[in-house]
Amino acid sequence: MKIIIVGCGEVGESLATQLVEEENNITVVDLSQKRVKELSEKLDVMGVVGNGATYTTLSEAGISSADLLIAVTESDELNLLCCVIAKKSGKCQVIARVRNPEYRSELDHLKSELGIAMLLNPEYEVASEIYRILRLPVATMVEPFAKGKVELVKFKLPEDNVLVGMSVRKMSEQIKSDVLICSVERGKEVFVANGRFVFEAGDVISVISTPRRSPGFFKQIGIKGNAVNDIIIVGAGNTTKHLLSNLKTSGISIKVIDHDKKKCDDVAAKYPDVIVINGDEADQELLMEEGIESCDAFIVLTASDEENILLSLFAKRVSNAKIVTRIMRTDYDHIVRHLDIDTVIYPKSMSSDMMARYVRAMKNKRGSNVETLYSFARGSIEAAQFVVRADSPLIGKQISSLELKPDVLIAAIIRSNKLIIPRGYDSLFADDSVIIVTKELGLEDLSEILK
Repeated sequence: MKIIIVGCGEVGESLATQLVEEENNITVVDLSQKRVKELSEKLDVMGVVGNGATYTTLSEAGISSADLLIAVTESDELNLLCCVIAKKSGKCQVIARVRNPEYRSELDHLKSELGIAMLLNPEYEVASEIYRILRLPVATMVEPFAKGKVELVKFKLPEDNVLVGMSVRKMSEQIKSDVLICSVERGKEVFVANGRFVFEAGDVISVISTPRRSPGFFKQIGIKGNAVNDIIIVGAGNTTKHLLSNLKTSGISIKVIDHDKKKCDDVAAKYPDVIVINGDEADQELLMEEGIESCDAFIVLTASDEENILLSLFAKRVSNAKIVTRIMRTDYDHIVRHLDIDTVIYPKSMSSDMMARYVRAMKNKRGSNVETLYSFARGSIEAAQFVVRADSPLIGKQISSLELKPDVLIAAIIRSNKLIIPRGYDSLFADDSVIIVTKELGLEDLSEILK
């Protein structure tokens, strides 16, 4: 596919990197000659210097023959204008990143009136991810598949857990629960787990299950996730507002702390049931006074990555709270992953992943049968959802008889809206949805899992 990306910031770079790896024809556009030069040389893509909201620049970028334009500049209005110009200049689909929460209620109107295929609000998506994690506090990540019917849940294995020293096969025999172990991260190594794999303390494990079954599995292996009854949120920005909207009927006691009085007043006016404290969020004495030692969850959403990291480490030292930390800079990942922080969310990575999934959906209509795609384990593993076509060579064969490529796992089958955790005797039928976990990135068709 021929794709134009307007905006060469971190999101644009991350998105371009993913889409180039999937063999798309990418052109990047930005006002900064330096950024265009760096990105075009790094990824070996075409670069155009100019304003992506002008016909001249988009013409130079090849809008007349483009399949998709994605606008991810720092300006919501510029992104929307880029999409309008692109729609009038070519026959492509368009995606815009829109961050201002005031546009949230206008998204459907903007999409229909401007002809935009997808409007992405990163702050809203981060808030939704935090909300899912609060529902299952033992998890460090919860990703939905099949419209929420199936979830990929990631958690860290404690030192004294019953699974330590146990193989995946033995776990399946002893733990009677409908979940499937997908992958294990151990230090810098990532494994697609087979039956012989043996767990070690500190492993970060990903499992496939349903929202209803996951809590029972964690209960059986002795990992307790206490229900979240009170939360401290540090930072009163847009992500916090979206999160408060998600939590407003939860009955959870919530405190929000921020040094900015205007932001505090705004939150207090919109959410009267929330306790809002105007004070220095980095003041450890203030945090102790407000109950950080006894809170069930501590959510860190300040504008400073460095402050977020330090506050999370402080909370880890003085409390048993579930800690969720937002980090804007993706290049901090190599540092943060070595720290003892429960859950770290990178909004820019989330944004690029969601847009890449949309591109996969477009390809689906052109021959690929990938429905949904998630990248995890620092981008080294993909979980992809496929539809089984009537002519698939996998139909009618027991899974145990299939000659799969190394590091490929059939993780779940969705048939008639019901989840099947696949065993060796199960077979695939036409129109099944199948979730594949693999280290072989960029699969386009289900048949590619075979040797």
